[in-house]
Amino acid sequence: MPAEEENLDALAAAASKWFEQLDDRGVFITDDCLIVRRWNRWLVERTGLRSSEMVGRPLLELFPDLVERGLAASYHDALAGEVRILSQRFHKYLLPITRSFHGAGLTEMAQSARIEPLTDGHQVVGTITLIEDVTERVISERELRTQIIASDEARRVAEEASRLKDEFLATLSHEIRTPLNAVIGWTRILQTQPSVRSRAHALEVIERNAMSQMRLVEDLLDMARIISGKLRLKIDTLSLADVAQAAVDVVAPGATAKKVAIETAFAADVPAVSGDSERLQQVIWNLLSNALKFTDPGGRVRIEVTSDDGYVRLSVRDNGQGIPADFIPFVFDRFRQADASASRRHGGLGLGLSLVRQIVELHGGRVGAESEGAGKGSTFSVSLPAVPGPDRHPVHPVALEPVTLQGISILIVDDETDARELLVAMLENFGATVRAIGSADDALALLTSTEWEPDVLVSDMGMADTDGFALIRSIRALESPKTRTLPAIALTAYANPEDRVRALVAGYQNHMPKPVDANALAAAIVRIVTT
Repeated sequence: MPAEEENLDALAAAASKWFEQLDDRGVFITDDCLIVRRWNRWLVERTGLRSSEMVGRPLLELFPDLVERGLAASYHDALAGEVRILSQRFHKYLLPITRSFHGAGLTEMAQSARIEPLTDGHQVVGTITLIEDVTERVISERELRTQIIASDEARRVAEEASRLKDEFLATLSHEIRTPLNAVIGWTRILQTQPSVRSRAHALEVIERNAMSQMRLVEDLLDMARIISGKLRLKIDTLSLADVAQAAVDVVAPGATAKKVAIETAFAADVPAVSGDSERLQQVIWNLLSNALKFTDPGGRVRIEVTSDDGYVRLSVRDNGQGIPADFIPFVFDRFRQADASASRRHGGLGLGLSLVRQIVELHGGRVGAESEGAGKGSTFSVSLPAVPGPDRHPVHPVALEPVTLQGISILIVDDETDARELLVAMLENFGATVRAIGSADDALALLTSTEWEPDVLVSDMGMADTDGFALIRSIRALESPKTRTLPAIALTAYANPEDRVRALVAGYQNHMPKPVDANALAAAIVRIVTT
């Protein structure tokens, strides 16, 4: 037997008892030709390869993929006197060992290997390899990394949400204070300078900014209703072109003032759609307002209605500022604006387009946005399913006769003086006989007397002492049949759907949110008096 083999066998024999006692890791020894000389019990149990099958055979012949994966180099380095530490993972282990983990079956073992040169005191005569099962550690590390990544993502999302919240609150403050500044400023001018020459202009500015505030509040309420699932649609078969024309009529004065041309192109024989005409008009109004906002004087906005493949498509195209390519994926997100800085040119909360998407999707439709870039305009589109079958063609709205309240007596109950005076002025303008009371108790006292019998009650709901709910319950409990059945309209700043239901259940025939449109209130009074 050559001297090197004698030395190796002597070292292996000396180490046998030591590494056979190791039951928590694998140990095997090779000679300087990488022939396996020892193979411990741990490896037998994990690989299923008996020691008799391994000893005396070349390591690289037993595991040829060590060469393919470049791991054979570590053994050549060990034969050159260097120590190699291999921290392997599931996809790149030293030996093909499997194990059962948490009762989930067999999986590849993650291994940590240490390959050392084996010397006889003078020269390297072979290698010794220690293999440790680090599967638990690797899985723990992987889970920890996943948790860290999730934590980082959660922190990023929270920071982004906080940033958007702060940005939104700053924008909201700006959007509320700006019209208030105009309303309060011009009101004080009218109060202190009765003969001011720009009185008509002042009233126009006050009305425009008050309407701006009302739209802002309505957008916030609509978004809250959508998020909570409380937005209700009144579905009818309608013409999208008619709805679009109504929206154009609303924005036309603003477009004229800004010197932006609005072009319409409504195809003939476009099928009907099923939808809420008021909400769809809101969608189109938002798209048109958005186009006008970002189109400079002298520009144009084109609105088209066409049909294609079972859908009715409406598009609003402008030649304005366009949309940056990196912002298009976020253009329908709520509270997102391409320019949210304090120096931005255009106001708004970033709710209009988000409401467009939400309302259209509630109708079973889809929205889209396109732009070739800054300064090249943009196109927004809405596609709604066409009504199939015999109802394809819509019933067009019939023009309504002017509303009159001649011969109708109305009792108004509101504890706010300004609100009472406004309602009196509104309804007297339609020819009604109006009497206003400042409390529910006084109104009830009037109704129980024989002094005056109104045809309609219009009452606020949130009043001090006795509110509108208690008032209508008391009226419905009166002895007089005529007074007990008095038609009543709840007029209130509580505008949620549940507020409407509560008012109707209490005994009112209608519920109208403040600020109320004079024509809408007059029409509602005519309806409940004549039905």
